[in-house]
Amino acid sequence: MTTAILNKVVPVTPAYWAEACTHLAKKDRVMKKLIPQFGDAILETRGDAFVTLARSIVGQQISVKAAQSVWGRFSVLTKRLTPAAVLKLKVDDMRAAGLSARKVEYLVDLAMHFSSGTVHVKAWQEMEDETIVEELVTIRGIGRWTAEMFLIFHLMRPNVLPLDDVGLINGISRNYFSGEPVSRSDAREVAQAWSPYSTVATWYIWRSLDPMPVAY
Repeated sequence: MTTAILNKVVPVTPAYWAEACTHLAKKDRVMKKLIPQFGDAILETRGDAFVTLARSIVGQQISVKAAQSVWGRFSVLTKRLTPAAVLKLKVDDMRAAGLSARKVEYLVDLAMHFSSGTVHVKAWQEMEDETIVEELVTIRGIGRWTAEMFLIFHLMRPNVLPLDDVGLINGISRNYFSGEPVSRSDAREVAQAWSPYSTVATWYIWRSLDPMPVAY
């Protein structure tokens, strides 16, 4: 998913983005207004599968700033963050980096799933979105929301609609319902116009709340 040049990780972007923006602008009045506001900004993926999922676990239930701080301390505990390397880390060192006991357990379980081959990493490109979600949620600490973020930010699947995401619901409320409360069914109805590019529409909804793009 990423291209390395002179040991630097070059962000990869989706080939479908321009086509998706054209489609959304035609189908949805809000998207027609939102998309031009963010210029050339686009969804990017930088890390490998294991790192992306590890970052999502580290960031659970804490602020973005706190997550970045903890991740910075955790990621330097080993020269290269691989499943095998994580399994060799001392629990005390991981706790000292700012990880809770539960998150340490989750990261170890994630590393064990990758090391043992119980997740089919090489097959994910050919697998259906829902099948990947079903496989990922068997890992401790990974629920549906995290699995859907993985589909968006790592696999860059074009039609993911993360209805459990607070930002998406809040953004739909603000952009489509003048700030009125929005149910999942309301959100799903709005998103009918987004298919088959719900991922792209979701990304622009997020940008409407926070202009800084998120990357995992």
